[in-house]
Order: sequence, then structure tokens, then C-alpha cells
Amino acid sequence: MTTFDDEFYRDILAGLAVYTDSAFVRDILATLDRHQEPGIAVALNRNQVASKRWLVDTLHATSGGRYGTVMILGGWIGALGAMLLHDRRFAIDRVVSIDIDPRCVDVARSLNATHVATGRFDARTADMRELDHAAEAADLLINTSCEHVEGFGRWYSRVPDGQRLVLQSNDYVAVHEHVNCVRDVAEFRAQAPMRETLFAGERALRRYTRFMLIGRK
Repeated sequence: MTTFDDEFYRDILAGLAVYTDSAFVRDILATLDRHQEPGIAVALNRNQVASKRWLVDTLHATSGGRYGTVMILGGWIGALGAMLLHDRRFAIDRVVSIDIDPRCVDVARSLNATHVATGRFDARTADMRELDHAAEAADLLINTSCEHVEGFGRWYSRVPDGQRLVLQSNDYVAVHEHVNCVRDVAEFRAQAPMRETLFAGERALRRYTRFMLIGRK
């Protein structure tokens, strides 16, 4: 049986970067060279990318593509920020990716090196439950990690009324870190009530279902 080492796959990515002239693929390749972080493979796997692509496409369809500051909570290694900033349908001034894990900052900045260089992306370490959203206003607030948030109600109560939001959760209770899963869209809507809902839906993925809400609190 043939086996392949990391160099084999890196060479494929390098070839794709040349063929597509994709700054995103080049940033991925550079990140793999700089960081031995297993989370990169998870963050860019089929389910994760499908969930983020669903968000990007639905956000544009429901709310358009022009935004000032977009703040992503539970931003992990910055993959969603990169997808938004590389998408030519969007005109976004700046993306700020926030995660409670300090290991994420350097990887996220590397994955978004193209936009770090122009001041359109930054990452920092913080607990989303402690953020002062009124003082640190964002045109759009995204939280795709609602299933990870212990004390979700406490965080949600700190989000100002009228804030534009994109939220995702899931029903994948088999993962230990998923402390706040929901069973369906109705339960998610009850957990995160919005005065204006532009989208509420679900997407079946391998092993679990992802739920998404877009609207204003």
C-alpha cells in the first residue's frame, strides 16, 4: 500500500496555489509550514468548511455584503474570517477573531496573513462572556460556537439589543466540549431570541446537524 508524507500534500497545495492564483491557499500552505497544530486539519475539514460556506452564502443572500467591523467569537484558527475576506462578494472593513484559547492567535494571523498585512484582520485572546459589546461595537457579530458556550444565557444577555447577529449551534452531544447543544431550530431560537429573524435553518452534515440564525437581537 502506498503511503504519503506531509511533503506530498504540501506539494499538491502549492500546485493548487499556482493554478488558482489563490492567496488563501498560499496562506494555508504557509500556515502548515509554520505551525504544527492538529486543529488546522479539523478547522478545514469537510464539515467545518461546509458549515462556514453555508454561513457565508446565506449571510450574503439575506443581508448583503457590506460591513464595517465583523467580530467573530470562538473564531478558532481564523478560517471563517479568511473565507469572508477572500470572498469578492463582500466588502468588509475589518475582521476581528476572538477565541479563549491563546494558541489560536498566531495560527489565525498566519492563516489570514494576506489581510493582516493590510490591517483588515486581527486575532486576540479573550473570553466572549466577558466582552463589553456596547463599548466594543461591531457592525456584525458572529458566533459559530454556541454549542461550546457554558453559561450561554449570560453571554447573550450582554449582547446589545439591535445587534446584527449570525449564530450557529449543533446537536453533536457526543463531543465532550459541546456543553450547550440544541435539539432543533426551535430550541435554538428560544435560546437566542431575536426581534428580527432574517434566517433560521438547519443543514445535515456527517454525524450531526448544524443550526443557524441570522437577524437582530
